Amino acid sequence: MRFGLSDEQEMIVSTVRSFVENEIYPHEALVEKTGEVPQEVAQEIKQKVIDLGFYASNFPESVGGPGLSHLEFALVERELGRGSMALTHFFGRPQNILMACQGEQIEKYLMPAVRGERMDALAMTEPDAGSDVRGMKCTATRDGGDWVINGSKHFISGADHADFFIVFVATGVDETPKGPKKRITCFLVDRGTPGFEVAKGYNSVSHRGYKNCILYFDNCRLSDAQVLGEVDGGFAVMNEWLYATRITVATMSVGRARRVFDHAVQYAAERKQFGQSIGKFQGVSFQIADMITEIDAADYLTLASAWRLDEGLPANREIASAKVYASEMLARVTDAALQIHGGMGLMDELPIERFWRDARVERIWDGTSEIQRHIISREIFRPLGA
Repeated sequence: MRFGLSDEQEMIVSTVRSFVENEIYPHEALVEKTGEVPQEVAQEIKQKVIDLGFYASNFPESVGGPGLSHLEFALVERELGRGSMALTHFFGRPQNILMACQGEQIEKYLMPAVRGERMDALAMTEPDAGSDVRGMKCTATRDGGDWVINGSKHFISGADHADFFIVFVATGVDETPKGPKKRITCFLVDRGTPGFEVAKGYNSVSHRGYKNCILYFDNCRLSDAQVLGEVDGGFAVMNEWLYATRITVATMSVGRARRVFDHAVQYAAERKQFGQSIGKFQGVSFQIADMITEIDAADYLTLASAWRLDEGLPANREIASAKVYASEMLARVTDAALQIHGGMGLMDELPIERFWRDARVERIWDGTSEIQRHIISREIFRPLGA
């Protein structure tokens, strides 16, 4: 077993970290204050990433991507986790589900997304269908040779900048021994399609500037050419490609935790009370020890899950373990860092309160902690028939 990075992997880490520190950090205060990413800043970040050769770094060379391994891409995401998500969004990692594109979809959606010419957004969640994906009420019904979509989606991240959307909707119901079971189909929907509206979403305390939107479909008519994958095959497409979002949450949680940790250590070394640095008190130093232990554990767990994918090994349980542990670790680390900073930790003069707020959502999106634990326990008991 080797736990060290190759020279090439070290270069990836160094390059992305330098980019985040020099191109992302300087804009964070403005985004936090205004809740907006200026268009010129977004375009500048995107173009610099393209010039650097890292745009669409989760895509293979066969479609124009850099061709990084799962492990190497996890390293990229870990470093991006250090920065504001509203800004690193423009580092450009299109949904890898676009690899399911076929025929004309390749030139219309996949290739422009990889080149940075078009941005995408994934739309699955609904007001009454969060963890229960099959509970979705947004439907597509046949009308002649077309599909007509009606319903809504919400919490759609990045929709404000998206040129097209990867939308999952119900296209039928099967009667099963366990009751009705909805069939799901994935569609590619262009912004501006008649009957389709992208509306302002909710104001979130986490990741200011990284907005969510509400999508409305009112007799939105689409052709079969807009189906991604097979009709009624949405779950197959989902299960084949969307595992990556859980690794992303885990790796970014590790990256953010390391930045928070650096702040806490520096503060504990400089802040003096009772005639000495507070880091010399066990009440603080033991917290620091626990923080780095948990961060390293989450890091290795996450990288190991990515490594398993590269080796062609089953990784569903490992990815779920990484996601639940890393996201919950981030919550503990940010809370401890805030405690170490005392009252100043809650003031917006320091970024600690932002890290604390941002950490909360990681246990919810891309599969709640409860769903991850369900996946883990299911993988353990399934071979036993239990």
